[in-house]
Amino acid sequence: MSSKHNKIPDFAMNSPGPSVQEILASTKEEVPYPLDFEAYKYLGTDDIDYSRYTSREFFQQEMDRMWARVWQWACREEHIPEPGDYVVYDIGANSFIVMRTEEGEIKAFYNACLHRGTMLARSGEHGSVPQLTCPYHGWTWNLDGSLREIPSEWDFAHVQCEKFSLPEIKVDTWGGFVFINMDPDAKPLKDYISPLDEHFKRWNLEDRYIAVHVQKELPCNWKAAAEAFMENYHTKTVHPQLIPSSSGPSTQYDILGEHLSRFYNLTTVPDPVIGRELSEQERLDLALMGDSSMRQKIEVPKGGTARHYLAQFVREQLEANDVEMGDLTDAEIIDTMEYSLFPNMFLFPGLSLPMIYRFRPLSTDPDKSLFDLLFLRPVPRSGERPDPPEPTYVGMEESYTTVAEMDRGMAEVYDQDTSNMERQQKGFYASRKRGQTLGNYQEVRIRHLHQTLDRYLAD
Repeated sequence: MSSKHNKIPDFAMNSPGPSVQEILASTKEEVPYPLDFEAYKYLGTDDIDYSRYTSREFFQQEMDRMWARVWQWACREEHIPEPGDYVVYDIGANSFIVMRTEEGEIKAFYNACLHRGTMLARSGEHGSVPQLTCPYHGWTWNLDGSLREIPSEWDFAHVQCEKFSLPEIKVDTWGGFVFINMDPDAKPLKDYISPLDEHFKRWNLEDRYIAVHVQKELPCNWKAAAEAFMENYHTKTVHPQLIPSSSGPSTQYDILGEHLSRFYNLTTVPDPVIGRELSEQERLDLALMGDSSMRQKIEVPKGGTARHYLAQFVREQLEANDVEMGDLTDAEIIDTMEYSLFPNMFLFPGLSLPMIYRFRPLSTDPDKSLFDLLFLRPVPRSGERPDPPEPTYVGMEESYTTVAEMDRGMAEVYDQDTSNMERQQKGFYASRKRGQTLGNYQEVRIRHLHQTLDRYLAD
């Protein structure tokens, strides 16, 4: 383990319980890079004005100055494995067709016919086609975007075919994800996401497949939705069942780059609010969120630790499912490591919590957003990758427990996470006080999001 840890900020020293790095150092547990350091950065104390979540003028500035210039995840490569496969990705009023060409290249086109503007494919649609054909008058383009056919071509002598290829936007891939960027002058994706690629060398997301995909409309601004998942400060109030196994005050918050931040939370480390020392068996049982069938299978022997035996259980389960575990440490298998890539992508490299989040505006309404939740499982040794499932839509008033593929305990956590979003959005309008007052440490990632956004709006 590296000994080069950044000093914990003074105001966090007053929090109950030791820091993540202090806990790891005391247990002498093997922890690989990049989990062996912290990188907090003080970012000020200014309030975050509520108009940033409610103003249509501000929303339009975001669309024009930020969303039009950032790299954003549109789909997974497994969504478009063969020539002609496509996915429609919408962001605000913008819509793009992301597709695989006959040569195997991935391209992204503006989703509008060059004749009279009709969308070539419906919002959110996916499928496979031999060419792109407008459903209104039949203008047709090849998979590479070149114009193929104009019905009644005699009436369009003024149309030069070479000038009527579908307009494209930049496309790149990383970790099995397909990213798009509307800005023709955008920096390369590799530079934009740095140091994410370096951090994820041990956690290759290309070797994962989508096991579950859930979509839910949320009654709040996209930033408010994302911010609900950027801190553990809310855990004691919103997720009381997690307190015994996940210490909010000991969560580590890091600012890793212009577009990247993370938190790191240790599993089986109880919140000090419990007020008593727990045995290793109690820590393990509580970490399983009440699953009695699991508790019967895992017993911590004398001298053992809940962390190690929980990780060992997960290893055995995955190996039984033909998954190659390699040299992954206990921390990598069971801890909660959440990275957020500006503006709207959240990645968990751990195997016990293998989630990916995406938050984006829903059409042009600043009070609504769409939350994509994916669970990525390791591809087995056989290399067989299941086809990506259709997204399961959960209505605004519906519970995640209606999703058969989701663990009930996890579904209840997501219900809790989304339960306050409408209240908060309405509170933005109702409040006499005009802004959010954030904590210096536990909510620093929220401040980082807004300061990054401001740089785009000012440029």
